[in-house]
Amino acid sequence: MNKQFFLFGVLSLIMFVFPVFPGCAQSPDAEIDRRVQEFLNSPGRGYANVPTSDGKLLHEIILKNNYKSALEIGTSTGVSGIWIALALSKTGGKLITIDIDETRHKQALENFERAGLSDYIDARLADAHELVPALEGPFDFIFSDADKYWYQNYFEAVDPKLVVKGCYTTHNVSDQGGGQNSGYLNFLKQLPNYETTVNNNGSGMAISYKKSEK
Repeated sequence: MNKQFFLFGVLSLIMFVFPVFPGCAQSPDAEIDRRVQEFLNSPGRGYANVPTSDGKLLHEIILKNNYKSALEIGTSTGVSGIWIALALSKTGGKLITIDIDETRHKQALENFERAGLSDYIDARLADAHELVPALEGPFDFIFSDADKYWYQNYFEAVDPKLVVKGCYTTHNVSDQGGGQNSGYLNFLKQLPNYETTVNNNGSGMAISYKKSEK
């Protein structure tokens, strides 16, 4: 066989199996990462309900523990939900997120679409005081960022539906400088079946891991 003809055939086969044109072999994960980064860098995303450091923290907790069933109480404009759903897109999970404000809900839906994450998010327009106790669960990750005076009520409603080794995170909680929501934080730290720490970066986050049912 002519050597040049043989080499041409091999190269043709390689190009058929492994396309060399830019973007042809891009994975779904890479495309989602690109769209999320583009969204986060865009000026028209609306109010960001969490700073970048808090968003990254939520993302890392989900990935580290391979969580798949998440609940967010307080969607706002959807920025926190995008960080959560980005992680869930890699673990094969899905997020239920709730907000009572129709304007914020609509903005969040637009943001989820722009970020390419709509398939990983079940966004519900509802009163979380009523819907959260009615949800069946189970959940392995929860992010609470709604009305602060109701924080303990949300926790008590969802606690039976959070699996052991699951994580309950609460935004705007700090143990420095007088402490945000200090009464709620004391409640968390007194629970014998949870281990709670506080991340004081960003806007402050209580991170509560469930050790056992009781």
